[in-house]
Amino acid sequence: MVRSMADKLSLQRLAASFRILGWVGFWSQLTLGVVCFGVLTFQNLGRAFSREKIVGLGPGLSITTLAFLVLIYSIWHYFNYVKLGRQLGGDPQFRPSRQQTQTQLERGIWVNCVGLALAVFGYQALAGSLTFQASMVQPGFTGLNNPMGNNAITSLEMFSLLSNTQALTGHVIGLLLGLWLLRSVQAMARNR
Repeated sequence: MVRSMADKLSLQRLAASFRILGWVGFWSQLTLGVVCFGVLTFQNLGRAFSREKIVGLGPGLSITTLAFLVLIYSIWHYFNYVKLGRQLGGDPQFRPSRQQTQTQLERGIWVNCVGLALAVFGYQALAGSLTFQASMVQPGFTGLNNPMGNNAITSLEMFSLLSNTQALTGHVIGLLLGLWLLRSVQAMARNR
């Protein structure tokens, strides 16, 4: 009887953790995703209307866009964690098993790992391009006469790094929260 009460209390705590951290992950990633989308849109519109050619940012922006799309999937995943928390705390007949819960958490962790990797590769591509561009400014790192004209980094180009940073931060938050929830599920399983 005492063991049953302790298990029920542990399950209620786990369900509350899923609901609370699910909402935290959902809203933080949604906020960062909206900022990332806004910055990417502004950057693309600015590039379309600008007469100046932005050198070498294309691959980094493409990878950042992929990281943003993975972030959208992660946002949906965190909303499902909230629903999973409700199921865990609800009717035992509709309660998912520990294995189903753990599988969903592991999938979410892998989604954030993929998004994190894409964001890091995008960041490297953007930073490398901007570093190269900065080295071409006179009297830049190369010290050569620059036949390409003025290559000063514009605020529009800096926005590309901002969009990537938002996606990167969203995936880091998602990964940390997912690992915390997975640890909680595994700790509950060990205590049984």
